[in-house]
Amino acid sequence: MKALRIHAGPLARRHIEQHGLRPQDVRVIPGAAGGPKGLILGPIDRFLFGQWLPLSTQPVDLVGASIGAWRLANACLDEAVQAFRDFETGYVNQQFEVPPGQKRLTARQVSAQFGEGLRAFYAGRVEQVLANPRYRLHVVTARGRHILGREGSARTPFGYLGAFLTNSVRRKSLGAWLERVVFSTPGAPLPFATQDFRTRQVALSPANFEAALQASCSIPFMLEAVQDIAGAPPGAYWDGGITDYHLHLDYANSDGLVLYPHFQQAVVPGWLDKGLKWRHRATSFLDRMVVLAPDPQWVATLPNGKLPDRTDFTRYKLDGMARSRAWARAAAESQRLADELGEWLQTSDASVLRPL
Repeated sequence: MKALRIHAGPLARRHIEQHGLRPQDVRVIPGAAGGPKGLILGPIDRFLFGQWLPLSTQPVDLVGASIGAWRLANACLDEAVQAFRDFETGYVNQQFEVPPGQKRLTARQVSAQFGEGLRAFYAGRVEQVLANPRYRLHVVTARGRHILGREGSARTPFGYLGAFLTNSVRRKSLGAWLERVVFSTPGAPLPFATQDFRTRQVALSPANFEAALQASCSIPFMLEAVQDIAGAPPGAYWDGGITDYHLHLDYANSDGLVLYPHFQQAVVPGWLDKGLKWRHRATSFLDRMVVLAPDPQWVATLPNGKLPDRTDFTRYKLDGMARSRAWARAAAESQRLADELGEWLQTSDASVLRPL
């Protein structure tokens, strides 16, 4: 049984049939939102950024939301492979201690703990990310508009209810409630077109890097929104996965290929589209994309027969150590994904490619 499946859009498949998949072909690497599911991508990240991509020299745009943004920011550090390892270790072993008298942590408490960890992780290293000579980082966030422009106990639930209802009719209507704000390496143009959705771009800087990254990871109701990020329009900023869950963006204007380490085949547009199966199909936006995804049969061999996810906090309740052990095992088993990718790249046999 193979652990890895490789899916390709029609233009990507044609390229691989003619030239194979070479490191110099890659122009964009997306990183999806998805919380603990991203843990299975650690070995692939270390292989791509530590061994394979260094065989080429072209600039590469890294587009991430939520955990995907944090993963790809690590790729911009001087010691990227070690950063990926440290990130995995910290994520697997995170523990949330509930104070006496509380049943669960508040969103404010979770945000404070998350922000402290983020600042500690990048302490003294933000400039490495911003000045990387090759990798251009794009951190996707969702900025609230109108009633969602500020967080509140009544306005936030009401606003997201409105967003859910209108999005179910037409995705573009989500722009009445939220807009995509992308914080990018200074001077880097966006590697995708933006006619699909209301979009702004803001330059990353030492003054806003940590706030932008925390905002991109701030799941509504679980964490607080990040307010008024330096250099950006005022307002409340939430998880970039709300507008762009799996970065189903219009990469068709790009040359080269989009290489996407992902935890599933489907590239779902927004978080509110998870239940809207008709929006999970590939579009022309993904014609140049190659998706590296786990085989569902292999996933069934992981602890609990699934990828790590946020339901594990409920499954294991107060036994955080048991949850950490399950996540660590899943991350270790995922080395097979990287090993199989490395083997396939030696031949780039197009016959194994599956459609998106």
